[in-house]
Amino acid sequence: MKKIAGVILTGVLLTVVGCSNNASMQETTAKETAASSVATSEKAGETMKESEEAKKDSYTHIDQETAKQMMANEDGHIIVDVRSKDEYAAGHIPGAICIPNESITNTQPEELPDLDQVILVYCRSGNRSRQASQKLYDMGYTNVYEFGGIKDWTGETVAGN
Repeated sequence: MKKIAGVILTGVLLTVVGCSNNASMQETTAKETAASSVATSEKAGETMKESEEAKKDSYTHIDQETAKQMMANEDGHIIVDVRSKDEYAAGHIPGAICIPNESITNTQPEELPDLDQVILVYCRSGNRSRQASQKLYDMGYTNVYEFGGIKDWTGETVAGN
């Protein structure tokens, strides 16, 4: 699309320049202008594409202090621990449910029926929580917040199921 616009613009500029008395000087200027316009159009298109992709093509990463503040709200959020059931039983954030990362595939987990619910995701160090958060986002969940690992958690934890 950008190349076609550049070709059309070049053709129009060359036609206009060809009709003037200073043809050779203006032809050079027209070619430079056309090349500049094409380059500018391509840059604008790339910038627009990058900003659209950056807009929201993924979950949102937050720090642990922000996660604590969000947990303090009574907004219907859910805290998801994506570690194994054994890791979860050894110690987890109060109120968190365990949905192991490996169990999150391409079907909506039954524990997460609302695609618009605020979901706060963590694991041990942050790797599995990033993977799980992206999978949930790709499935259609719109409010997925990943906040890293419990190994850095300074808040309360509880053991057991």
